[in-house]
Amino acid sequence: MLHVMASDARGLRHRGFCAVAMLVAFLTFGGTLHAADDIRVVPLARDGFVLISFDLPEGFTDDVRAAIASGLKTTFTYTVELRLEVPFWLDRTIAAAVVSNTVQYDNLTRRHTVSRAIDGRVDDSKMTEDEGTVRAWLTALQRLPLFETGRLEPNREYYIRVSARTQPGGSPLPWTSGLASGLAKFTFIP
Repeated sequence: MLHVMASDARGLRHRGFCAVAMLVAFLTFGGTLHAADDIRVVPLARDGFVLISFDLPEGFTDDVRAAIASGLKTTFTYTVELRLEVPFWLDRTIAAAVVSNTVQYDNLTRRHTVSRAIDGRVDDSKMTEDEGTVRAWLTALQRLPLFETGRLEPNREYYIRVSARTQPGGSPLPWTSGLASGLAKFTFIP
């Protein structure tokens, strides 16, 4: 009888430990989900492509502004994933793209050279003197056709996940840092 009571006590402790562990995991995961709202993401399936728009309103910090003003080449790198939610299993990545927005300030001419590369290929580049244009270039994208809809199944729910990091090139400091993330769901209707 004493043996049965001891095993019941161990079982209760084990269940209590599991409950506490699940609560800690839930709170940790819940905090991660809350932090995932840093980037506002808007997907739109149209004309054979998934057009991606997103905005990182808090990305142009004083530290970033100071790095740019010092002449450091500063890059915002966005990893964009088109994913399919799979119940009770790991979500499946359908396609992914890396978008790098870079700015280099020239102290002599007082001009910024901004460029955008998609998966390592230069997509666009220009020069500007306006800091507002630089801010918009680094922290926002509008209707960029990153993924084709040919691989998507009609009437299925997908989502776009965007994660961002920033790096001033040429810096001896390990300033590369995780910046933000965000996601948005959409149903593909051809």
